[in-house]
Amino acid sequence: MSERTGPAAAWVPAALMGTMLVWGINIPLVKALTAWLDTASIATLRMGVACATFGVLAVWHRKPWPRLSARQWAGLLACALCMVYLNQILFAAGMARTSAANGALIMATAPLVSALLAALAFGERLHLRHLAAVALGFGGVAVVVLHKPGSALGQAGWGDLLVLGCVVSFAAGGVLVQRMSARLDPLSLSGVIYPLGTAMLALHLVLDRGGMPDVATLLPGWWPWALIVFSGVFATALGNWVWNGAIGRIGVARTAVYTYWVPVFGMGFAALLLGEPLNGWYALGLVMVLAGSRLAARRPVAAA
Repeated sequence: MSERTGPAAAWVPAALMGTMLVWGINIPLVKALTAWLDTASIATLRMGVACATFGVLAVWHRKPWPRLSARQWAGLLACALCMVYLNQILFAAGMARTSAANGALIMATAPLVSALLAALAFGERLHLRHLAAVALGFGGVAVVVLHKPGSALGQAGWGDLLVLGCVVSFAAGGVLVQRMSARLDPLSLSGVIYPLGTAMLALHLVLDRGGMPDVATLLPGWWPWALIVFSGVFATALGNWVWNGAIGRIGVARTAVYTYWVPVFGMGFAALLLGEPLNGWYALGLVMVLAGSRLAARRPVAAA
């Protein structure tokens, strides 16, 4: 894909930085939501709001419903399972068991995990720099998670593993999307993936509760719903729309660099909004994760 430059791409840096800011603040907001709602309800309501937003975007852009083959439906179903259902269930469950700062730091491994899965899926050779990136990235997470005695397999440890699982599931879905993006545009992909994933989340919620949840459970107050709407509209729907548009303008390599700001904003807002303490271990872990992610994202220099 050739990169577009000039005035047409002038909006991209500001829009991406705004998106990274929203994604950073979304982490402590979801952590705060766990005080009112269970993980299945949080995931289902957030994605339901995101689906409604994608519907508005599709009408605005006058996008017809795409015609899909059976193979494409199967691929989109797998994408929805990984990128929406598993990703949101693991994310909400993890944030209920760990701190927002830890969650932000672990989610910073997304470019690293994506690079490794893409290399395996598309037959790319793993070089020494990939192994070094893995050591740096996961070493940085371990520094933060294990800096307190006895925290390795405690409640916080399992929460961290669940957040890492949500990163892996989203990256796996991204590999599938990369295979399908040649024939389907980003808005069409999102317009199918998110409704399918939301239906899975709704079914999970009903089966988990043994029936439809009562209204009082789903309407805990105006403030929790304000957080849900913000997360669903801005962090999920509009955030992904800006992300996909930026990839089309400047390319995936330059776009991915901006994700390194997510843990910076996330940890800062966790301290500001939730009062979570930050110390030298977080700083060291952050530096290691960002260094590993940048190393994994670099392309090897082609031989002359």
